[in-house]
Amino acid sequence: MGAPNRRASDGTRSGTIFRVDAALLLAETRRRSGLSRRELARRGGTSASTWAAYESGVSVPSVATLTRLLRAAGFDAEVALRPAPPEADRERAAKIEALLAFTDELPRATRGALDGPVFGHRHAPAHR
Repeated sequence: MGAPNRRASDGTRSGTIFRVDAALLLAETRRRSGLSRRELARRGGTSASTWAAYESGVSVPSVATLTRLLRAAGFDAEVALRPAPPEADRERAAKIEALLAFTDELPRATRGALDGPVFGHRHAPAHR
């Protein structure tokens, strides 16, 4: 039996993927494979409802489980290290994302056709 997952100071469990959107990865895996959730779950040794929970973000798979599910679909994931942005940049990005999400929820007014010149058309001068 494996060692129990321990909680890190940031609340993540060891063996849990941090800053990887497993839900997005699994949804993209399913889309690219062309297989159903049920078939992918069967191949990956889990249930379709568990796959759905992972894909919706309700539950987060361990690194080993995500690897197994990706391989069942014929994929491998790569991990790359890159410098983390400064805290101020992360906060700014979070504010921008929140603002964009807010503007997406605003009602949109229906507008008529724009009234402006048609480019490429010359009007003949008026004769007097």
